[in-house]
Amino acid sequence: MSILATSFAVLAVALLTTAAWGSWRISRMTTKEKKALLKKTINSVFTWFEDRGLLEPTPAFIHDFDHLYPKLKLLEEGYADVRAECEALLQIKDKLTDTSKLGGAYTQNGIHVIRWKTFMFKSGKFIDANCKRAPKTAAILKQIPGIYTAFFSIIDPDQYITPHWGYYKGFLRYHLGVVIPNDNANGECWLRVNSDPQANALRDPSAIDKGEVYYWKNGKGILFNDNYLHDARNASDQIRVVLWLDVRRRMPWYLQIFNMFCLAVAHREKSVKKIRENTLISD
Repeated sequence: MSILATSFAVLAVALLTTAAWGSWRISRMTTKEKKALLKKTINSVFTWFEDRGLLEPTPAFIHDFDHLYPKLKLLEEGYADVRAECEALLQIKDKLTDTSKLGGAYTQNGIHVIRWKTFMFKSGKFIDANCKRAPKTAAILKQIPGIYTAFFSIIDPDQYITPHWGYYKGFLRYHLGVVIPNDNANGECWLRVNSDPQANALRDPSAIDKGEVYYWKNGKGILFNDNYLHDARNASDQIRVVLWLDVRRRMPWYLQIFNMFCLAVAHREKSVKKIRENTLISD
């Protein structure tokens, strides 16, 4: 059997499994069980293709991503408007959503126990009420294809996000530096990623010490793979804000169909709908 025929067979089985998960198991599982099944059955498909050289692994950071996602440059070009709308929202920071209220069982007692606020534009679909509060930023986001999650990530001074792994291999993550204290002149705000396959296979958080470091800059974007071990710190005495996007990973068309199917199922799940409800700001 040819490798392409084998690939289609693997995807057919994966689609049937995912369909069964979406139509039957999902209503009978706890949130924790749903996430575990999602990671096990869907991510294993992407891993299968990576192991056979059919899906190219990514580096820790992708600095030159214009050819992959040309529309992301609109955010850097519109940075002045993005920052102005973000600063207006910071005036009502206490009303913004705690990140711990978005992740459910996945983040309880974990990375989201720090002082971390969010302002959500999109979770599967755009949140109209929130978009009206930052219309220029929302207008830019609506021009960028492949975005599934978009929000301002607001971290208080002297906070550390402990080493962890992402949850879905069909995404890449984008950060735009929006409010970076002193434009990171002192190197106090950083993101660190270890992309070494052996280190990640061991699932040892201490391996983060050998990771590659990126220092956010105002108005500059970076693309990275959050499925690798990563951590982040705001060691400054000021608030740090990035615009956080989850964008659909580039991959062969037949695998992308599978990816889009999985995302469509996942974003109709009740817990994701709850995220959209929890991010609304009361007047």
